[in-house]
Amino acid sequence: MIMGFTKEEIKKRIEEENVKFIRLQFTDLLGTIKNVEIPLSQLDKALDNQMVFDGSSIEGFVRIEESDMKLYPDLDTFVVFPWTSEKGKVARFICDIYNTDGTPFEGCPRYNLKRNLKKAEELGFTTFNIGTEPEFFLFKLDEKGEPSLELNDKGGYFDLAPTDLGENCRRDIVLELEEMGFEIEASHHEVAPGQHEIDFKYSEAVKHADDIQTFKLVVKTIARKHGLHATFMPKPLFGVNGSGMHCNMSLFKGKTNTFLDENGPLELSETAYQFIAGIIKHALSFTAVTNPTVNSYKRLVPGYEAPCYVAWSGANRSPLIRVPASRGLSTRVEVRSVDPAANPYLALSVLLASGLDGIENKLEAPKAVDRNIYIMDKEEREANGIVDLPATLADALEELKKDEIVIEALGEHLFEHFVESKEIEWDMFRTQVHPWEREQYIQTY
Repeated sequence: MIMGFTKEEIKKRIEEENVKFIRLQFTDLLGTIKNVEIPLSQLDKALDNQMVFDGSSIEGFVRIEESDMKLYPDLDTFVVFPWTSEKGKVARFICDIYNTDGTPFEGCPRYNLKRNLKKAEELGFTTFNIGTEPEFFLFKLDEKGEPSLELNDKGGYFDLAPTDLGENCRRDIVLELEEMGFEIEASHHEVAPGQHEIDFKYSEAVKHADDIQTFKLVVKTIARKHGLHATFMPKPLFGVNGSGMHCNMSLFKGKTNTFLDENGPLELSETAYQFIAGIIKHALSFTAVTNPTVNSYKRLVPGYEAPCYVAWSGANRSPLIRVPASRGLSTRVEVRSVDPAANPYLALSVLLASGLDGIENKLEAPKAVDRNIYIMDKEEREANGIVDLPATLADALEELKKDEIVIEALGEHLFEHFVESKEIEWDMFRTQVHPWEREQYIQTY
């Protein structure tokens, strides 16, 4: 997406592209994209930050008695949706949420990420670069247009058509994304049948979180045009790999990648090792945010390539943290536990705060684990100082509540509403009777 639009340039583009409607998009607590659609007649009002909406109806925002909120469009996020009608296209802005008195709303996930980035700036880091790898499944729609559990292919890792029947859909997604300004690096079939990955270029944190949200919207929209339902649910099927969103991170000072030291061990700097140490220290606590659904924990189990043990390595893919082989400006730390159900603004906030805690307090990273952790028994893991990630959402929430650094990264408003929402989710799951239980017990007892 082109950066640095002026109001005049936006209006000119709107006229050239025959745009008739504007979507003012924002993200709620749970990472769901919301929008207020306005006709062109309201554009000036929107560009002057005067669009008011009812925040009490949005998950995790405000109570009914304090409902009015304002949408502040970020002009750099202006884009025309290429798939909309030639008779009148739809464009969008991504917005920050403000209170009516003009102060930033503390429950806005996008603002919260900006708040955490200011802390990084105070420590001298000018850019927090992010590259993610969001995976998704494609299921066929049934005759009513509802998602079925029938996959659209039987393909595997890097397979081609005719095995990979999602190839045309994936190609159309790539074309639409490129038309919207994305730089696509690769697209391929993933390990599980019906599972796909499209990799787009790294960027600074706020833009990348915006791009993740746009990516999800495009994937779902184009999939439906192919008679398919795209889901970013972490583990839609038992017995196959789940969907992750590996998160590659680096901190820059100007044009210098602070994670690189050509003379250091593995060519990593002290800053990189401290960042890794911070991630390891807070891993149990931030997992509720990076893996925020009951279903997330069905993915974080041994045997399906998802990490479930807190350790790091320069090559091994079984630990939580991996350092990819690229060096120079591409030197980075990859956290592999994050899944695509996560609110990207909140996930990046807690990951950044965890890494910065390691840097600020000069924490020492434990020794790298270069063996396959999946084949170690519990005693071996304990001997190597390897702990397990939380096994359930309930366990993860208890860990979150104990960690002041991660709580501060979320801020009081988001933390309280997040925990409240997720405890309700867990209780609904805990008290529900599931098909598996009936299959196991209804005849036996």
